Amino acid sequence: MKRSSCLQIGLTTAASMTSYRPKNILVTGAAGFIASHVTNRLVCNYPHYKVVVLDKLDYCSSLKNLKPSHTSPNFKFVKGDIASADLVQFLLLTESIDTIMHFAAQTHVDNSFGNSFEFTKNNIYGTHVLLEACKVTGQVRRFIHVSTDEVYGETDEDAVIGNHEASQLLPTNPYSATKAGAEMLVMAYGRSYGLPVITTRGNNVFGPNQFPEKLIPKFILLAMQGQSLPIHGDGSNVRSYLYCEDVAEAFEVILHRGEVGHIYNIGTKKERKVIDVAKDICKLFNLEADSIIKFVDNRPFNDQRYFLDDQKLKNLGWSERTTWEEGLRKTIEWYTSNSDWWGDVSGALVPHPRMLMMPGIERQLSGPEGAKDVNSRVTNKFTQMGMLVPAPRIAAPLQQSSLKFLIYGRTGWIGGLLETICTKQGIPFEYGKGRLEERSQLVLDLQSVKPTHVFNAAGVTGRPNVDWCESHKTDTIRTNVVGTLTLADVCREHGLLMINYATGCIFEYDDAHPERSGIGFKEEDKPNFTGSFYSKTKAMVEELMREYDNVCTLRVRMPISSDLNNPRNFITKISRYNKVVNIPNSMTVLDELLPISVEMAKRGCRGIWNFTNPGVISHNEILEMYKKYIDPNFKWVNFTLEEQAKVIVAPRSNNEMTASKLKKEFPELLSIKASLVKYVFEPNKTVP
Repeated sequence: MKRSSCLQIGLTTAASMTSYRPKNILVTGAAGFIASHVTNRLVCNYPHYKVVVLDKLDYCSSLKNLKPSHTSPNFKFVKGDIASADLVQFLLLTESIDTIMHFAAQTHVDNSFGNSFEFTKNNIYGTHVLLEACKVTGQVRRFIHVSTDEVYGETDEDAVIGNHEASQLLPTNPYSATKAGAEMLVMAYGRSYGLPVITTRGNNVFGPNQFPEKLIPKFILLAMQGQSLPIHGDGSNVRSYLYCEDVAEAFEVILHRGEVGHIYNIGTKKERKVIDVAKDICKLFNLEADSIIKFVDNRPFNDQRYFLDDQKLKNLGWSERTTWEEGLRKTIEWYTSNSDWWGDVSGALVPHPRMLMMPGIERQLSGPEGAKDVNSRVTNKFTQMGMLVPAPRIAAPLQQSSLKFLIYGRTGWIGGLLETICTKQGIPFEYGKGRLEERSQLVLDLQSVKPTHVFNAAGVTGRPNVDWCESHKTDTIRTNVVGTLTLADVCREHGLLMINYATGCIFEYDDAHPERSGIGFKEEDKPNFTGSFYSKTKAMVEELMREYDNVCTLRVRMPISSDLNNPRNFITKISRYNKVVNIPNSMTVLDELLPISVEMAKRGCRGIWNFTNPGVISHNEILEMYKKYIDPNFKWVNFTLEEQAKVIVAPRSNNEMTASKLKKEFPELLSIKASLVKYVFEPNKTVP
């Protein structure tokens, strides 16, 4: 970008602001809406400032928002999370940061009602990490904390004077409560440690680049499609709206002229009811408001009005420049020209978006243009040095209407059963076409399918059994280790939760977990069975997968289904053996547990889970049930483990795994014996 076009971004010139001169600025959350406008303004107008931006690329941020700054020599992007203390301190020291403008936060009120813990983590804990890093390094001369007008709570409808900076904080929703909590930390660090803090509290902001979970861009995109505009309640709620460039200029003023220890309201006295905002948008699109506006259920609590006294900021020389009409016209023009800026945002356009638009979900740049622009200038020095940047956290249940699954393992048993479940539940799905070990093929699958979740039911178990793996070790490694890790990593890069069907055949009874003792292996226990190469690879990959916070690992054991003709069914196997051992084991009834795995995806479950029915059952007990329900003439012969070892290549795993974690999440989960009766033997019963 040429220097002349950069200057057009700023209406207040650099020469007129000389009270405070930063050198190296860290802007958190800079790929988001407001912060990107501030960043682009500073980068272009102040070439002698180095602007380092830190963003984890959450769902509502995009590197495209920073496109005007990509080629500027004084701009640097670092992908990372403010909750990573090591990363934050590293950046402050290596970049010689003297100024922090802290925008990073979860901000959508609807999301906070459904996933409040993530707001606490980002908005309070993340702020605390930044403050502590400032205290430890002792080099920051300005810490500008970006808060919200919502911390004041609801303003009286008849109030003629807005909340001023000393007004009491009375937040009414989880989002505003976390912002108020963060403010208390900022204030405390200012008073206790002398940190040079400044806090801002702003009205609603609108303009180009805003993620369409917010009212104005949502209404614009819906109006462009001729769809209904959903209004919470009766639409009488009043809000004050500022155009994004006016707000960016306000931060420019506060950066240079704001006094340490002070709070500044960024507001406007021009208020509008939500219903009037909808009508204005309808008018500009030549739509009949009465027919296109739709009233929907209100939020659990929806403040009637926010009204600020912004005189203190005006005393610094700032004033609102853009009228409502002009700002709305510019915003509509931008969205009309950039309707695909955010890709598929259908999930954000629903009345109460709490699904795809989840805290912790990264959005990725797509298309050759984005890749070219970003790769040329953007670096992640922290990652290159080998330090760990935390993975995105997946949270908040998804609404089924927005689900789409990408399934790997089409020819496998579990992969095929998932098709049946998705079809029954009406969940769109596609099977992956790429090979797990081929990263580029996996990326193409994700770009083509655009899934909300990925299910990995692919893997090498061996035909007819795990003995095959003993003579095909490289093939086993390629799929079970390399392929699984590659898929997890690609999913992580795209902010996707991956449900990984693993195995519980990584344990064996030992002194701490004796047979028939009822003491089972827990999720945190380390694998102790290395008898087969198959189990070695599964144990290896499970340990590595602990580093991926976007993966839900399900330890399946000796899977059983109601299809007694399937040769992979554990019951089918042992009913066809000449001889069987008789050892109690934990087992998985797929008819009951596979639908639970789909529900776990919807709930955003992650980590390691013992994916078995509670309790254990022995080979003989199963065959007794088989005889009772299926074939009263069935007979079998037992033999010992020592005798079994003579006819197999690799030893087999026998163990009990504790299913208490799964039972707590799904209290209706049946014990192994009850589940076998309900899902397997009763449906197949042939004995009167």
